[in-house]
Amino acid sequence: MRLAVVGCAHGELDIIYNTLSFIEQLDGIKFDLLLCCGDFQAVRNQTDLDTMACPPKYRTMNSFYKYYSGEKKAPVLTIFVGGNHEATNHLWELYFGGWAAENIYYLGHSGVVDFGGLKIAGYSGIYNHKHFNNGYFEKYPLSQSDNRSVYHVRKFEAFKLLLMKNQIDIFLSHDWPQGIVHSGDYQRLFRQKPHFREEGEREELGNPIGREILKKLKPHYWFAGHMHAKYPAVIEHPSGTLTKFLALDKPIPGRDFLQVLDFPDPPQGIEKKLSYDKEWLSILRATHPLLRMDSWYNKADFTKFETEELKKRIEYERDWIEQHLVSSEIPLNWSLTATAHGGPPRTYDVVHPPQRTAFLKMLDLKDVFGPSYKGFQGQDMKEKSINFPMQLTPTDQMFESVEPSLNPEEIDL
Repeated sequence: MRLAVVGCAHGELDIIYNTLSFIEQLDGIKFDLLLCCGDFQAVRNQTDLDTMACPPKYRTMNSFYKYYSGEKKAPVLTIFVGGNHEATNHLWELYFGGWAAENIYYLGHSGVVDFGGLKIAGYSGIYNHKHFNNGYFEKYPLSQSDNRSVYHVRKFEAFKLLLMKNQIDIFLSHDWPQGIVHSGDYQRLFRQKPHFREEGEREELGNPIGREILKKLKPHYWFAGHMHAKYPAVIEHPSGTLTKFLALDKPIPGRDFLQVLDFPDPPQGIEKKLSYDKEWLSILRATHPLLRMDSWYNKADFTKFETEELKKRIEYERDWIEQHLVSSEIPLNWSLTATAHGGPPRTYDVVHPPQRTAFLKMLDLKDVFGPSYKGFQGQDMKEKSINFPMQLTPTDQMFESVEPSLNPEEIDL
């Protein structure tokens, strides 16, 4: 089973897919999966482009819209996470994950899926301590400040990922886990990128919550982008297991933006298809009442935490998943939700996008994304989809080693 990984895509899908085609012609082996580590730029039209936070000189339409309109189709199944230069209004429609175009799957603001026996997890965005404790308070159309905060990773996403117990094979992020530079040839990195040296030597470069996730989940592989540098590292955990880390560059000539990996074919009976991860679905159901659409989490939400209660709740939701999930295969239910660049104008339902709505219905979860919803206030747990009589609250103890970091918003080319 052959996989390809790219760093920052920056909307250059034609370049990436043409490169894969060239490699296939050389080797005679078809790719089964492409993984992209953020700044994917799933820009459908000018409105999407206008919401993308980046310097104006980099704000170009590029080629994703051709795959969105149906003019082209991705030749290989593609999974991506978001970065800090994204069409955020498009990705918000796919908060839980979903098809951004035919054969192109967004992993979600955080997510876990299965493909050919591999468990693939990740989170989108980059870390900024100013907004880590926030709910999703941003409202569309975005203000200038909201356009910056909207892509910052939230504690809620980290909390859900840290609840995973099963082994993760591949983890995707945009920014690097904090401290990762000291597990590789950092002196060479600092020669190539001198502006990394000061923060890197203080172990402040990168995402501190990424470091916590790395320590807890111990994935076999971790791929990232953001810094526009190729950087391999190997992390040996106290348990003796290893995580192989690789950051990659962006797709421009002369840069190391792509890596090819060969994995064993899946065992007999397991197809090379994209499927929901049942443990992750259980976690989503268990934690859904904590999803907030306002500015701040109530501090009390993160102080009362009972590990045994949480375990029971997830087990309860896992039983619900086993009883109610008809198929774990992710449905091919992509559809247009906005006019593609150069296409005929049409009106779409932007409040209830079809894939997110279908996902909520599948899990029997309340739609909290409406414009008037203010977020769960930590009191009422008696909604239709939650029938388990206990309080569920994350804990600051899970993040007690997280400190502010120097995680750059912009990376000079």
